[in-house]
Amino acid sequence: MSSPDDAGNRQTVPVLLLKTKSTPGDAYQEILSTTRGGGGNLAFAPRFVPVLRHKFEDKGTHRLHDLLRRRRIGSSSGCDYGGLIFTSQRAVEAFAQVVQDGKGEEPTWPHLQDVPVYSVGPATTRALKAVTQEPSLQIFGEHTGNGEALAHFMLQHYGQWYHGRPTRPPLLFLVGEQRRDIIARTLMNPSLSAAERIQVDEDVVYGTGVMESFPEDFEAALRATDGAPSRWVIVFSPTGCDDMLRGLGMLDEATGKAKRAQADIGTYVATIGPTTRTHLLETLGFEPHVCAESPSPEGVLQGIVEFESRRRSPAV
Repeated sequence: MSSPDDAGNRQTVPVLLLKTKSTPGDAYQEILSTTRGGGGNLAFAPRFVPVLRHKFEDKGTHRLHDLLRRRRIGSSSGCDYGGLIFTSQRAVEAFAQVVQDGKGEEPTWPHLQDVPVYSVGPATTRALKAVTQEPSLQIFGEHTGNGEALAHFMLQHYGQWYHGRPTRPPLLFLVGEQRRDIIARTLMNPSLSAAERIQVDEDVVYGTGVMESFPEDFEAALRATDGAPSRWVIVFSPTGCDDMLRGLGMLDEATGKAKRAQADIGTYVATIGPTTRTHLLETLGFEPHVCAESPSPEGVLQGIVEFESRRRSPAV
């Protein structure tokens, strides 16, 4: 589905993002919608096709609301928690909803200006910065990029934040039903001294399940973009990879493996990182065309633009 711009020489490349659109804003949509590639001759048209469904967990969000309402998250010695941890945009969305629901109760809500808020990377940080708080939330850790690096950063940074305390106050970690335990294990490592160790309490604020309509939704998205000279499918997790290949007509149902792909099928696949790439390769026998060097909108965009530039360049 090629669509020229006003100059008549720009092609629109559909990008099917196999994820739920983040709120209040989605960085992938923002970056892809405003970027031009191929020397300005390519425009990208992002489209979301959710694989997973997310639901806020009442028990966890009610507990969070109660902690905020009673001011149990703060820097004073009487508080239950001295800071917050976020490693997913869904947890930020649950937090943002609690903050929104509590507006009007107190003029200073959610009164978190004096505590550190730790974020695993750029996307989560952008979502946190959109949460209304005056003064703004104090967010740290954006540069770390993964849970292990964030945990080691927190050991140093959180210790400096509360350097006058004999022990560090616990941290509240807002999580989903499925999560890795690397942060809790690192911060509560028994080999650390009592002064260095940080208690981490997890509060499950959202759950995740498979979107039953994904195969049909993906098929509809493929039909809608079928006339495009090229299009991209961006995969964010192993979930739904078999349905993705099935929708592309590339899954051998007898073997459960990918069929041998043609050299140029017009539909290209990129993964957000090595974990999903490994799953596609080892479980399904499919080599994605691009694996983002960094798990971010910028990393995905860079991979696509570089691939398209190579593909469109005349052979030497």
